[in-house]
Amino acid sequence: MRLGNARAGISLLCALGFSVAFGAPLAAEPKHGLSIFGELKYAPDFKHFDYVNPDAPKGGKASQIGPAGITTFDSFNAFILKGDAAQGMELTYDSLMARALDEPDAVYGLVAETVDVAADGMSVTFKLRPEAKFADGSPLTADDVVFSFETIKAKGHPRLAFPLRDVKAAEALDPHTVRYTFEGTLIRDLPVTVATLPILSKAYYTAHDFDKTSLEAPLGSGPYKVGGYKAGTYVSYVRRPDYWGKDLPVNVGQHNFDEVRYEYYRDRTLELEGLLAGNIDFREEFTSKDWATGYDRQPVKDGRVKLLTIPDERPSGAQGFFINTRRDKFKDVRVRKALELAMDFEWMNKNLFFGIYTRTASYFENSDLKAVGSPSAEELALLEPFKDKLPPEVFGEPVSPPVTDGSGNNRTQLREALKLLSEAGWTQQGSGGLRNAKGEPLTVEILVDSPSFERIASPYVKTLRSIGIDASVRMVDDAQYERRTKDFDFDLTTQRYALQTTPGVELKTFWGSQAAATNGSFNLAGIADPVLDQLIDKIVAAKSRAELVTATRAADRVLRAGYYWVPQWYKGAHNLAFWDKFGWPAVKPKYERGALDTWWFDAEKAKALAQR
Repeated sequence: MRLGNARAGISLLCALGFSVAFGAPLAAEPKHGLSIFGELKYAPDFKHFDYVNPDAPKGGKASQIGPAGITTFDSFNAFILKGDAAQGMELTYDSLMARALDEPDAVYGLVAETVDVAADGMSVTFKLRPEAKFADGSPLTADDVVFSFETIKAKGHPRLAFPLRDVKAAEALDPHTVRYTFEGTLIRDLPVTVATLPILSKAYYTAHDFDKTSLEAPLGSGPYKVGGYKAGTYVSYVRRPDYWGKDLPVNVGQHNFDEVRYEYYRDRTLELEGLLAGNIDFREEFTSKDWATGYDRQPVKDGRVKLLTIPDERPSGAQGFFINTRRDKFKDVRVRKALELAMDFEWMNKNLFFGIYTRTASYFENSDLKAVGSPSAEELALLEPFKDKLPPEVFGEPVSPPVTDGSGNNRTQLREALKLLSEAGWTQQGSGGLRNAKGEPLTVEILVDSPSFERIASPYVKTLRSIGIDASVRMVDDAQYERRTKDFDFDLTTQRYALQTTPGVELKTFWGSQAAATNGSFNLAGIADPVLDQLIDKIVAAKSRAELVTATRAADRVLRAGYYWVPQWYKGAHNLAFWDKFGWPAVKPKYERGALDTWWFDAEKAKALAQR
């Protein structure tokens, strides 16, 4: 992905606005959790999740680097478009229900003790725990839940507000009961969408402006509160011993550190040096070169710093150079296809990535949602009504990026790229490179905010220049990158869409037509295809896993045939580096990294480490 604040936005969306689906049939009776297309794994009397250590000790500190590329923050308001929010703010807020990380799409009661979905699916009622409180001791009531929904829907970041458009209203039936009502037909996701919204304090935001950035620590109800910080340098969160929900089954074995601290560095080289110098405890490595060569250092050799690779069983999603089709020069699909043909991944993987990566082909990579082979009969039933509006590639083998021999001599692909560009009206005019009929050069600027990604983009730029494209890499600071991507002020930029195991309404914010016209949305490529919109509706409305897989594969074919990106790579694993002072459960949660959420500070290891 573009390993920066865009990913942070996606991560925040998952943490604070987790959107999954609730399938038919819907039972109008109170339950302890919600799941999709089947039964819940955990019974009403479950004591803790299987992937935690219920006896994990509390204490100690853990400092870490968050998602790659996030280099600054200037606000503790994580819910609006303005500003760069501090990492970790989700630790300070509760929601009605919490996700089980070993099920693809299940949530269980947190603030809500029970949930009751109406038989027709048009409303959902939550019964709140009366013991729920904010950090100042004030009660958390249904009024706060209603206020949170109304405020986020009206003023919140588009990534949070957009999924709420079909939530008609929220109503406090009494101090501990809240009912949401829905409208329209795409209601499947909505019970869990509202169940996982962050709960804000009505009293706090009556006295403070919700729609302004601020470095005043807001009032939350979660297991941590904001501790020390220095804008753009670090932020720490201190565990609340008086946290009202610490003994709930969804929290047992988690939130084990007394202090969690996020460090900010301007580039990855400095991050690595900070880790090896002992200034950071934990880091996930996203740079293949550093993982292959950068840890050949004494703290690793003598065992003080541990390296651990664990599987990433989530869908790898879609990572690539996304092409801004809002710009006239990229509206012709032949130009976009030529840009894809020009990237020699096999050479890059061999020479830049030490063979670690696999080429991404699908928008739903590393999952059963990826289109393969010719369309099935079920997929054709969805696609054929739009046959006159879709390219022929949709109805054959799915579009996949070309494969080269890795020698760096991909003349066949480059000749094909030049042919496509010529057909699109871009021809060589003397030594001036490719120009259109108006004499305008074909320029391509790749926007990045990381020196490591500048290194990766440079060989691609060199290839583009070799066929007459005036290509360049533009590296900007994190704040400027955030502004430019929010305003869609770029030609190409890197993004990774980290998808849910059961995708739903969030796909509209990624690739829907409405999101294409909404500043700050995730639809960086500006994809606005009415056929795709209808296929996403089919995904959101699917009433079984089989229906979901069929609709998602059909949408994948349409996306890939649009050539909206130059696909990049994935590895299906987490590469972790950390000082040997932690313990962790025997079982990793299937659909998340687990670190550091389920880890703990091991005092004996830390003592032994200090004596080395």
